[in-house]
Amino acid sequence: MNRLRWVGEGDIWELDMSTPITLEATARAVANDPLPLGLSRGTRLSRPKQAEFFHRFMATPLIPSFSPLAGGLSLQKVLTFPFPNNWFVSLLGQFDVQRFVSEVKKTEAFVRGSASRLSTLGKQLKDKSLYALGFCSELLLTPEDTLLLTYDTYKCDPNKNPRAKAFPLHTLTAEAVWPGLYVDKDGEYWDVPLSMAIDLASLPAESGLSYRLCLHHHSGRPKKFNSDYDVEVDVEAPPPASLLPGLSLKSAVSYRANMDLWRGITPKLEACKPYDIFLSSPHVSVSGIIGSVMTAAFGENSIRTKLEKDSEGVGGFSLHLPSVNSGFMADALGRASLTAQYGNFQKLFFDLTRFHARLDFPHGLRFLSGATSVAQELLNSRQPSLEAFQRICPEVAVSLQQQIVGPFSLRAESGIRIDLKNGSNPMTIHNTVFAVEYALQVLASAKAVAWYSPKQREFMIELRFYET
Repeated sequence: MNRLRWVGEGDIWELDMSTPITLEATARAVANDPLPLGLSRGTRLSRPKQAEFFHRFMATPLIPSFSPLAGGLSLQKVLTFPFPNNWFVSLLGQFDVQRFVSEVKKTEAFVRGSASRLSTLGKQLKDKSLYALGFCSELLLTPEDTLLLTYDTYKCDPNKNPRAKAFPLHTLTAEAVWPGLYVDKDGEYWDVPLSMAIDLASLPAESGLSYRLCLHHHSGRPKKFNSDYDVEVDVEAPPPASLLPGLSLKSAVSYRANMDLWRGITPKLEACKPYDIFLSSPHVSVSGIIGSVMTAAFGENSIRTKLEKDSEGVGGFSLHLPSVNSGFMADALGRASLTAQYGNFQKLFFDLTRFHARLDFPHGLRFLSGATSVAQELLNSRQPSLEAFQRICPEVAVSLQQQIVGPFSLRAESGIRIDLKNGSNPMTIHNTVFAVEYALQVLASAKAVAWYSPKQREFMIELRFYET
C-alpha cells in the first residue's frame, strides 16, 4: 500500500506503488528525470505471501480488491506447495466477480427459472476468461539474498499479456520485467514491453550519507495500460520520456539529518504492550535531506525537452547531443519533514494521534535561482515576481492518523499542489488516499491495511511490516 507510504517513508527515492490491477500488485514509479531513481524497494511481502498470511492468521479465505481498469471487483486466493523452509512456491488465483455478475445478467436463460439459473451459473463459472493465475517462487539463497521468479497469466483480457519477473534482492538489485507496469505522477498506468535494471545502494540509515547507482534499460514502445493503440501516435497523451527505449545511468548522493524537538516521558502501561512498538513514543521531530542526482541517457529516452506547460522548464542542468542520441542531466534535491505524535498507542480508545508533513524540492537548482531572485528584489526594495515565488514553492504532502478503538485506526493522506498563477485557487488537493489500519500486536510492528483511492477508484487490502 505504497500510496500511504509516500509521506512517511524516510528515504527520498520513490518506491513502487501498490495497485490491484495486476496479480503482482505493484507498479513502478515513472522517474521524473533527473530524479528520482525510481527503482527503490520498500519493506514489503510479495502478494502471494500476503495472501497466505491473511488465509492462515486472519480468517480471510478470499481477499477482495477493486479496480475499474482490472474489471471491477475481484477475489484472490493462494495455494502454497510443500517445499523446504527456504523455498516458497505458490499459485495465486483471481476471480473476476463483477464480470461474472454482468455476464450472468446478460444471459436470457437466467430469467426463465431455477433450473435454468443453476445451469447458467455453472456454465459461466467454467468460463476461463474470468480467472487469472500467478506463479511465484521465492528462494532464500542466504539470510540477506532472495531469488524471486514470478509469472502471471490473464485470461480475463485477451489483450493483456502474461507478466514475468525475475530478480535477486540485496543492496544490489537486478530486475527484468516483461512487460513492466509503470505509473506516472498523474496516476496513468503505462506498459513497457521489456524493462531491465540494476540498482546498487548503500544500506539505509537513520542519518548520514547514502548513495545509489542505477543502470536502467527499456526496450519497445510504451503503451497505456489496457490500451489497444500505441501511445506513440497519441498526440494528446505521449508517453513519459523516461519510458522511451534506451539506456540510462543514474547516480545520486544524499545526506540525511534528524532531530527531536520534543519526546514524551510519560511512563507506559506495564500491563499491556503497545499495538505497534514504532508508534509507542509521543514526540515531535524534524528531518531534512539534501543531495544531488546525475543522469546519463543513451537512446530515445535522452530526449529531455522543457515542459511545454511549465515556463520554467524541468530545471537543473541538461545537455542533449542529437548527433550521438545521448544526453546528460544534473540537479540538486531537498526535503524537509515534520512528524508530531500524541499518545503511546496502548490504551483502548484514542491513544494515538499522528501528523506528518513533508516538503519536497525535487529541482534544487530551480529553487536556488528563485530564492536568489526573491532575495535580490527584496534587497532592492522591489516587488518579487510571481514566477520567482513559484520556483521556490515545494511539493507538499500531509498525513493524519487517529486511533479509533484498540488496534484499529483511520488514516488519510494527500498531496497539495501550489500554483500561484491560479489566483482564484492557488492550492489544490490531489492523490488523496483513505485507509483503515489494523495493528497486529503479536508481531510487534505489523498491520493489515484496507485503503481506497478516490482518484484511481481503487481498493485493496494489504499487509505491511515495520512501517510508520
